[in-house]
Amino acid sequence: MQNSVESLINVLESYRGRDKVIRTLCYGSQLVGGVLATKNTHSSLGKTLLLFSAQLSQCRTTLRLFDDLSMLAYSSSYGLGATERDYLVRWMSVLTNVADQLYYPCEHVAWAADAELIKTKSDKWWVLSTVLWGSSLFLSILRSLRLIQLLKRKLRKCQRSDSESRLINREEVFANKATLLRQIRAEVFSVLSSLADLSNAIHWMPPGFLWAGRFPPWLVGLMGTTSSLIGILQMICRVQGA
Repeated sequence: MQNSVESLINVLESYRGRDKVIRTLCYGSQLVGGVLATKNTHSSLGKTLLLFSAQLSQCRTTLRLFDDLSMLAYSSSYGLGATERDYLVRWMSVLTNVADQLYYPCEHVAWAADAELIKTKSDKWWVLSTVLWGSSLFLSILRSLRLIQLLKRKLRKCQRSDSESRLINREEVFANKATLLRQIRAEVFSVLSSLADLSNAIHWMPPGFLWAGRFPPWLVGLMGTTSSLIGILQMICRVQGA
């Protein structure tokens, strides 16, 4: 019990960890609140949870005001992806970084407009930030699918080497296989997470675009909770693997 509490404290002390916890609580509250409100439109608990979710969402938006520099540092360090061997992975990563970098200032303007700090309509800026977020997610999905394809090729090559050569170190082969399988699993989870978020991004697009505006609150919460739990699982796996 004490170890679990210490682990939670360590997560909450880091910005990324705290954001993942807030995100999970935000969408989880929307999921439960949406279900309760659907079953009983007069449910006070359902309304309270939906309001709580909205406040947590606003909290995350405010905290993202300080993410521009860290994103810029990451984009600068990656550059044009000269270290990437596959050109498709390289350019999809570059375009994803561009979309992410542009997303933050657009969201900041929308936030400032809603807070009446600047005199402009926020609607177009929210739409633009959602388009950039959706584009980033779509590119991330394509990148992960490409990486899965490349990793599977390496796995097949590793399996052929294991079956054809008697001189190779079998322990090393098994270790390589295990590493490749972990990497494939991580990319599969990334695809699932991005698909869930992309579903919500399309829901928040202007009406008339695919299923924009058609998700009930509980379904938005379900997609977001799924993505958030996958993110927490991936973070735990990275910590354990470190």
